[in-house]
Amino acid sequence: MSGYVRELAQSARAAQTAIAACSGAQRQALLEVMAQRLLDGQDAVLAANGEDMRRAEAAGASRATLDRLRLDAERVQGMAAALREVAAQPDPLGTITRSDTRPNGIEVARQRIPLGLVAMIFEARPNVTAEAAALCLKAGNAVLLRGGSEAAASNAAIAQCLHAALRAQGLPEAAVSLVADTAREHVLELLQLTDLIDLAIPRGGESLIRFVAEHARVPVIKHYKGVCHLYVDRAADIDKAIALLLDGKASRPGVCNALETLLVHREIAPAFLPRALAVLQARGVEVRGDTGVCAFDATLAPATDADFDAEYLDLIIAARVVDSIEEAIAHIRRYTSDHTEVIASEDPAAADAFVAAIRSSAVMVNASSRFNDGGQLGLGAEIGISTTRLHAYGPMGVEALTIERFVVRGAGQVRHPDLLPV
Repeated sequence: MSGYVRELAQSARAAQTAIAACSGAQRQALLEVMAQRLLDGQDAVLAANGEDMRRAEAAGASRATLDRLRLDAERVQGMAAALREVAAQPDPLGTITRSDTRPNGIEVARQRIPLGLVAMIFEARPNVTAEAAALCLKAGNAVLLRGGSEAAASNAAIAQCLHAALRAQGLPEAAVSLVADTAREHVLELLQLTDLIDLAIPRGGESLIRFVAEHARVPVIKHYKGVCHLYVDRAADIDKAIALLLDGKASRPGVCNALETLLVHREIAPAFLPRALAVLQARGVEVRGDTGVCAFDATLAPATDADFDAEYLDLIIAARVVDSIEEAIAHIRRYTSDHTEVIASEDPAAADAFVAAIRSSAVMVNASSRFNDGGQLGLGAEIGISTTRLHAYGPMGVEALTIERFVVRGAGQVRHPDLLPV
């Protein structure tokens, strides 16, 4: 190993103590300055992103990759707005989440403290540079960022804005450290730093996340992919279901909370599927159906087991007709990635049964899968979506970047008083 990443991590670890020592008001002010510096540096950020986009297009990057990579004025303003929303959230540090007095008189409290140093490993998502930094700093952490080579110029330009804000607030730049050299050997080095890194969060394609999970010695929170389902119940409102389908599949197909599979109850299929297939076709969506779906359009490609297991990240959806809600639930349990599942139904009992039976990180009742997003769920931004059942499950915001410790206050109590001299 070169030691390059270890040096960065050591500096970031040292800087974390300065961030944790700040008051909540100081960390809030820091994030507000970061948001303004992003807006002030918008031209430089967009110019750098233009370089990345040209290289990615020349390399034949996929439509989904290009969509995640692209920045424009609206997206930069969205990053700044996310930073301000995170800044305005209550300070989690020092919060007492529970307090009890034991029979022996000791007071046992649980208190939120920072994780420490968080490593973010991500691909063509330059917005992650700003949002991960904001979430980590708000929670009193430092962050070590390793973005993909396809977004190197964008990430560096955004990091410069964040560093300018840290300097302006008299705080060490190393609290937001960017691994500028994107060689894979540095990822391997990073993943071995058990003495410095408290948590690694990979964010990107399934191959990246599996690489991190397989090579890490540090704790990892992850989700491999987003195979998200919409089940249209026999009691669905067809207009609502069509809206959920279009928003979930066609609004931005290259993201992890986009729909990949449509399940339709047989009783509603004759009224729903002809309309659904027509609107999907009008939006350029390819449908791959089972025999029940293909009965409504013989030109459709037949769906295979691989289609129902696929995260397309494209304008493609697999569709199946089911005989009951139980069959829909069984299908989801077989193919789920534990990300997001949706039911369209006006029957409260069916909706409740669906929610009770599905264990995914987000279950939506008559609401789009696209709402499984930290910003949309009130977190301001997210550092990722966890489908790992550890301390966090679903979109991870500020609170998920803290941990609870025990603080015990006593008056001299000991566990074994019989050992004391008389």
